[in-house]
Amino acid sequence: MRQTVPAGEVRMGAILEREAELGLRQELATAIAVLYGRGYAMGTGGNFSAVAQREPLRLWMAPSGVDKGSITADSLILVDEAGQSTVGKVSAEEPLHRAIALATGAGAVLHTHSVLGTVLSRAHVAAGYLRFEGYEMLKGLAGVTTHATTVDLPIWPNSQDMDTLAATVTPHLAQAPWGFLLAGHGLYAWGKTVWEARRHVEVWEFLLSVKYHQQSYGAG
Repeated sequence: MRQTVPAGEVRMGAILEREAELGLRQELATAIAVLYGRGYAMGTGGNFSAVAQREPLRLWMAPSGVDKGSITADSLILVDEAGQSTVGKVSAEEPLHRAIALATGAGAVLHTHSVLGTVLSRAHVAAGYLRFEGYEMLKGLAGVTTHATTVDLPIWPNSQDMDTLAATVTPHLAQAPWGFLLAGHGLYAWGKTVWEARRHVEVWEFLLSVKYHQQSYGAG
């Protein structure tokens, strides 16, 4: 005999789902506001996403071409599995967000355009990475438990062909340390949650600043 779910349970489930959706959108909007306030997404720079649904993959994203300081939970757009949205302009870099979410299981992907990320990525693109050793701040990366470690942040050449770029970086994402740089472009960082992704951005941006000042003093 086929069982039916009581109407009250259906309504409660819908309410809880709606509350979870609103919470995720607010968390993403808050993260964008914080990173904007720190100068990591000036002008219309940067793009940010959180996974709304896994199968098929759907993303809440900040719309393209808008001042990231003006983003609210209500202004986020839902991008479908084909990279389309019925409202707002989808970022041209959506394929990278999708590739990272699929390859790593990330719940959020945050992309910044900081000055130091831009400068250092250009300066070290030939090497293909930036090396960080012995910094206590490395423990802010999920899975790192001691400062006595070495972490290499990958750097890839930038491209305007985002589908090709996504295909290039995808095989390396599982081993990437929660982030990578695009030369002359900026940092991509991710995490299991919006909060973890934001923490990883803050950790990497701190370490990029340390690296820049270290090199300015001729200390390596």
